[in-house]
Amino acid sequence: MNIPTIEFQPHDASNAGIEFLELAFIYKSAPHLKFNPFAPHRVKFHHLIYITEGVGAHFIDFNHHPFQAGSFIFINRHQVHAFDLDNQPQGFMILFTQEFVDSIQISIRMPTLISGFNAASPPVLTVGHSLKESCEVLLSEMKKVSGKERDDHLIFQLLFTSLILKLHRERSHSSTHELGESRRQQFSQFLSLLEDNFASTKDAAVYANMMGITYKTLNHLCKQAIRQTPKQLIDAHTILEAKRRLAIENIQASQLAYALGFEEVSNFVKYFKKHTLVTPNQFKDSFKG
Repeated sequence: MNIPTIEFQPHDASNAGIEFLELAFIYKSAPHLKFNPFAPHRVKFHHLIYITEGVGAHFIDFNHHPFQAGSFIFINRHQVHAFDLDNQPQGFMILFTQEFVDSIQISIRMPTLISGFNAASPPVLTVGHSLKESCEVLLSEMKKVSGKERDDHLIFQLLFTSLILKLHRERSHSSTHELGESRRQQFSQFLSLLEDNFASTKDAAVYANMMGITYKTLNHLCKQAIRQTPKQLIDAHTILEAKRRLAIENIQASQLAYALGFEEVSNFVKYFKKHTLVTPNQFKDSFKG
């Protein structure tokens, strides 16, 4: 099974990097889409999905994550995911690009958004009654202004930012390893550097140097953020990217080894099997058919 990569293609070209849709759109439009949304596909933009009715599980990066009414599902750009065909929940979906995120962070002071959209964070957050009501008011207002005059775009941005701030606060409160905003930004910086450079270096000390901090500081930061060492995060990201490319591109293990920065194919095969208990070819074969 080849997994397609999906670009951001809003129905309204004036949406400036963000689109608000009802989740029902996916189920109604599936026969007319150029890809199967219920089969794994890789996206080049972010998703924030809110479930108003129903239960099920969303497939994200080779795992199924349960959801229920009141759940927010965070999907980061570059992740592989699939919608739940069997249960067909109801709700809303906000699709947006990294450029939209950057523009908000420049114009509006807000927490580092990427901290809520990365593979190191739990992808599903189910909120309590009070926050659920508050978020639904914001979503309802976003629905009203979505697709209207361009003058409403700022209102939409402010509503979206308010929603993200509320979810950011809830995720921080529900976490047993909270970070202050400055250290959250540092951790986000490490994740961004890792995404851009993991193929050229897997040395945590190199990332610390890029950030202008010591390895000891980076190690403490990662343990405080997610209870893992920088090396564990580097390995997890490398393996996840290897899985994505094996499933999506049908690439040969020898090609992938060099693309991921391994000098010897045998070293990559051993590395992959150590972390997944299967060889790259065995993993790739599991997606055929």
